[in-house]
Amino acid sequence: MSRLRILIWHIHGSYLNALARVDHDWYLPIKPGRPEGYGGRGRTFDLPENLIEIPAEEVRERDFDVVVLQTPKNLHEDLPELLGPEGRDLPLLYLEHNVPRPDAVNTRHPFADRPGLLVHVTHYNRLMWDNGETPTRVIEHSVAIDPSITWDGSLPRAITVTNGMQGRPRITGHDLFLQARERVPLDVVGMQTEAFGGLGDVPYRDLHRLTARYRCLFSPMRYTSMPLAVVEAMTIGMPVVALATTALPDVIEDGVNGFCAQDPETLIDRLEALIADPGLAQAIGARGRETARERFGIDRFRADWDAALRAAIALAPARETAGVGGRR
Repeated sequence: MSRLRILIWHIHGSYLNALARVDHDWYLPIKPGRPEGYGGRGRTFDLPENLIEIPAEEVRERDFDVVVLQTPKNLHEDLPELLGPEGRDLPLLYLEHNVPRPDAVNTRHPFADRPGLLVHVTHYNRLMWDNGETPTRVIEHSVAIDPSITWDGSLPRAITVTNGMQGRPRITGHDLFLQARERVPLDVVGMQTEAFGGLGDVPYRDLHRLTARYRCLFSPMRYTSMPLAVVEAMTIGMPVVALATTALPDVIEDGVNGFCAQDPETLIDRLEALIADPGLAQAIGARGRETARERFGIDRFRADWDAALRAAIALAPARETAGVGGRR
């Protein structure tokens, strides 16, 4: 199978960290000052060499097999700016990370009815977006974490992992976090969390060694596709307590491989139980890890992505001449 050349923007660092493990050449455009989407490899991740930075002004001189879009800005601004009108003729794959907003069921996807492939990260996402006639598929998450990291749980505290929580308080469950923190020892890590007593931003390469010491993860997210922090926690064997919203009820079986409920008081009770009972935490975490291995393994993720990229190429009109995106 041929090795593909893929243009992609740095939008979601944790996801990109896993995506770079798909064995193709991924090109990240960069600009001076590293504005949104043009941050390149970033400083907090240990990324493989097949993730390659390229100055934005040189993009038009290169040939690409596929372009992966992730935001309306990528589609409407970045693509035409970097590749010109010819960019529309390249095989396009739109990776949708998020649930529809502002309306949960009536929001038309920006890539609806366009040529290309629309990939959702959860079945819930695909169900709720109005995708029009665009071909769609689901590739569930995976994470690339140092396999030597395993949950320890020796610190009898819970932790929440999220960025900018107070900037989108209803979505992230900031109010539910504060409510839980009144009853249980609970920390939070992520960008801007120091504003309300959190640990602040921690480089991804160090994050899981930090969280592995905590007894459990608390995810109060109300409306999201699938919190990667949950997948990361389950992958290292850390028990999870989470709101039973969006895709999570399809992953967590309450009381078996995690705790999942829609009543915040119930979730606080579960946090208290895990903090008080290391044996219970270990049993729940072990079953969660099995779920993560079966459902979110990196080998499955690689295969799904390779198939999706090739499907996007097959959907594109045949290109008869070389040029921007042409085959040399």
